[in-house]
Amino acid sequence: MSIKKMLAIAVVIFAIVILGIYFINVQSPETDITAKTTRVGLLINGSHTDGSFCQVHYEGLNSLKDELNLEIICKDYVPEDEGFLDVVDELVNVEKCKIIVASSFGYGKYMDTVCEKYPDVYFFHSAGTNKGNNLSTFFGRLYQARYLSGIVAGMRTETGEIAYVAAFANTEVVRGINAFTEGVRSVRPDATVHVEYCNSWTDYGSSGEAATDLFSKYPIDVLTLHSNSMQPIIEADNRGIWTIGYNMEHAKDFPDTYLVACEFSTASYFREQILSILQGKFHGSNSWLGMDTGFVRLSELTGNVADGTKEAVDAAKERFESKTFDVFYGPIYDNQGTLRVEEGESMSDDEMLNSFDWYVDGVVVEEVQTYAK
Repeated sequence: MSIKKMLAIAVVIFAIVILGIYFINVQSPETDITAKTTRVGLLINGSHTDGSFCQVHYEGLNSLKDELNLEIICKDYVPEDEGFLDVVDELVNVEKCKIIVASSFGYGKYMDTVCEKYPDVYFFHSAGTNKGNNLSTFFGRLYQARYLSGIVAGMRTETGEIAYVAAFANTEVVRGINAFTEGVRSVRPDATVHVEYCNSWTDYGSSGEAATDLFSKYPIDVLTLHSNSMQPIIEADNRGIWTIGYNMEHAKDFPDTYLVACEFSTASYFREQILSILQGKFHGSNSWLGMDTGFVRLSELTGNVADGTKEAVDAAKERFESKTFDVFYGPIYDNQGTLRVEEGESMSDDEMLNSFDWYVDGVVVEEVQTYAK
């Protein structure tokens, strides 16, 4: 073999080696966007094992730990006052978190402050309303699932008297009460939904007292709630009263009384948003996610529901999916007899998010109680 030919072969071999090294490096873990561990702080106003709203966020993030190489630092019982700012400082400066999730509406008044103070940290605010260069807010159109659960309650009740324990009279909660009642009265037009506020998201004592107060006043045979406390469900189950859950499904814990639950599923949203950060494609947004996204859903019906319930719920789901119906399509009257939504009209997102300070026909709100915390 000639020297020229040997040199040519050597050049080809060298080129192949160089290309091989290049492609190995391109595909190496060092260039993988998840190769480096990302520290994520989670702030919740209750316990991450509450079986409700806080646990939904905790489990959603933790389900992505291996896939996205995350380290989750969870802070329980973070106050909805200036103490929130101290916890954020700790997560950024001590724990070195690059992403922070704040999972309570009550943190909203401090979000702009922390976003401005830490422009290189990304913030996600559950039930928030703003957005920014490093802030996205998100929530689900749970009112859609509430409506469906109202159908379940309306078909199950015999007395027509239904209890609803709620935390605070803010727009989110009122929207849910109204959607549930619309669902109830779509199948049981004479039913009444009795609402009592317990003035806490997390306190078991006050929420339990609100439930028992309603039981003492009315022939309640179905209960639902908008509180992170499970105590109303426990009180109802102890009395053989049918129950509809919130945030997470607990049918196995209450096999004799549980009907269904309105649930959140946060993992897909967190996956999408965290990947956008790792890919350098993050854009602050405000997302209100419907049942079509899977972020909110109605759990599987239990065997405790009334005959025909599945067919009624499925028919309502089909109306949602066809885009020909949403919950607040007129005519809708409030509980004072005033027409609020004209026939052929519907409430806008802005109205549903910001202007729900009235109750639909069929809602009776108890006088404000003062509970010991």
